[in-house]
Amino acid sequence: MRTHRTAVAAAMAAAALTLSACGGGSEGSSEAGATPTDASEFEAGSTMATLAEAGTIKIGTKFDQPGFGEKGLSGSPEGFDVKIGEYVAGKLGIEPDAITWVEAESAQREDLIANGDVDMIAATYTINDKRKERVGFAGPYYVAGQQIMVNKDNDAIKGPEDLAANPDQKICSVTGSTPAETIREYLAAPDQLVEFGGYDDCVTAMGTGQVAATTTDNVILLGYVSDEPDKFKLVGKQFTEEPYGIGYPKGDTAFCEFINEALTEASEDGSYEEAWTSTAGKAEGAETPELPTLEDCG
Repeated sequence: MRTHRTAVAAAMAAAALTLSACGGGSEGSSEAGATPTDASEFEAGSTMATLAEAGTIKIGTKFDQPGFGEKGLSGSPEGFDVKIGEYVAGKLGIEPDAITWVEAESAQREDLIANGDVDMIAATYTINDKRKERVGFAGPYYVAGQQIMVNKDNDAIKGPEDLAANPDQKICSVTGSTPAETIREYLAAPDQLVEFGGYDDCVTAMGTGQVAATTTDNVILLGYVSDEPDKFKLVGKQFTEEPYGIGYPKGDTAFCEFINEALTEASEDGSYEEAWTSTAGKAEGAETPELPTLEDCG
């Protein structure tokens, strides 16, 4: 359905990319990106020591979100979230090809963490109080904003306020996502919202006329518009702030502090900007962000 794909395979092969070159002992790694090579660098019994000793990590991400987490032609996920995950893993001495990527659909993310199916999640995962009841968050590493995408010839919907006045125009989002919950207050009736497991399903439904619009974070929608500019357009302004965090097992403060330190270093050594410009930043209209102020792990 989309033609634009990030060449993740090439990026992995060219391990000199700052983001992934931080793997312990790999050629091309810089002093700024140097990482521990064994578990002895970490406190015994810590999550970091366990993962470093194992030499592998399970990271949850999306498989259907252009620019952030999407299955590429290589069969491996690619995007900004993926690059952030690779950087954190690199700080444990874990190379990109030793990462096990697990699809993390919105409605399943807390369960994946709580059940131990993943070690952490980087999947356009908005930090909020409800989710904090079950999982911990490091970050945020990016702040997005919700917006609406419609078909190119749709002039009825120019923003969320137009939805109630057009009850026959259904809008799609993903089950368990923050955008799905937020958009409800703008609807004429609950059944104006159609929910699927992934945003690709929403985009397909727009093409068949099942729904008139899709809503999620603006940078994700920019990816769809960039891929098919003759079919889709964004309307209105962003109407929320969505801070993306890295989910981890609740209570593991040391792991949170480690991730936050890795994010800070990525911002300082240029890896954060490289991760953005090589993925989500390719979409037209996407502005290069700065690392947001990180929340206290306590």
